[in-house]
Amino acid sequence: MASEPPVNTSPSDAPATHTTIIHETPRSSSGIGIIMALILLVVVVGGIYLFTQHSSESVKDNAIAEAANDVGNAATKVGDAAENAVQSGN
Repeated sequence: MASEPPVNTSPSDAPATHTTIIHETPRSSSGIGIIMALILLVVVVGGIYLFTQHSSESVKDNAIAEAANDVGNAATKVGDAAENAVQSGN
């Protein structure tokens, strides 16, 4: 008969068990989320209304004026470059 080594079964070797109980409390709705959603909806609809009220004619006029200004600036730069070329050639 073979002798087996002694097995230590003291409580310190046993795995610790832990039980967690979670109690969910019902959430009461205060209506803040609904009010915020309605305010956001009003702001978005108002913004869309304001952006669509600008006449396309004024937008076109502003684009033409800006393009003319850019052409004027480019012409000034070309003139300055030509003047510098003439002065450096002397």
